[in-house]
Amino acid sequence: MQNSLENYLEAADGAGNVLAHARLLIKLAHLYQEIAPAHLGQASSLANYKSGIIVIHAVSGAVAAKLRQLAPTLADGFSKRGIQCNGVQVKVQAHKIHMQTRTSTQKPLSPGASREIEGLRDSLPDSPLKAALENLLAHSAREG
Repeated sequence: MQNSLENYLEAADGAGNVLAHARLLIKLAHLYQEIAPAHLGQASSLANYKSGIIVIHAVSGAVAAKLRQLAPTLADGFSKRGIQCNGVQVKVQAHKIHMQTRTSTQKPLSPGASREIEGLRDSLPDSPLKAALENLLAHSAREG
């Protein structure tokens, strides 16, 4: 099965071109990490190569601005390594941050805290603050 998949991917028609382009992108990504200054290489990645133009995605506008300043140097670096490079295009493509959802844990009020909040509530005139304290006391877990 794998051999037939490899044959399909390496065929001269469509799929073969995709595989060849993917291999080229992997090679160019390695070269980019060699050419780019380390701190900028960590904050960006090679995204594509089309018509002799290297496309780089930067994680922020500041990184993109610095890479744009270095574009001629980067293009020269690729050319010196045998890659036809007519220019470098830099785009901002921020990494998606996967937020981990946390289930909230209800922390109980101590007896002393409950008494203090009740005392404050009782000393207030009718107001939104008094209503909020009543709501807090009604929905809070209590120790002891």
